[in-house]
Amino acid sequence: MKQTENIYLIGLMGAGKTTIGRQLAKALQLPFYDSDKAIEEQTGVDIPTIFEYEGEDGFRAREQNMIEELTQIDGIVMATGGGAILREANREALQKNGFVVYLQCSIDKIVQRTKRDNQRPLLYTDNPRER
Repeated sequence: MKQTENIYLIGLMGAGKTTIGRQLAKALQLPFYDSDKAIEEQTGVDIPTIFEYEGEDGFRAREQNMIEELTQIDGIVMATGGGAILREANREALQKNGFVVYLQCSIDKIVQRTKRDNQRPLLYTDNPRER
């Protein structure tokens, strides 16, 4: 693989994008970015706060801007948010600028991994399996 190729990890929340992304970046000696963490660093607040004040649409707009920004960097591994691929602009930016890898995981495993995580506002529901 050429040093300038990017690897983008997509998949449902809790699928392991960040964990695998860090390991992959370390093994390939590439910088690692997590689009959600980059948004938090840029705004100075966490994702649940953005959802609280701007709603999901506001967050998705920020996410789209961040993905557009990060896909301009060469030679990175990036983990996207679980819903990043809901927007066509994100799918296009990822496909145009790197190699996209979908991490598949069972719903049961995702529920197990995320059940105690209070940083995932989309799971603030009586039945998180539906999300």
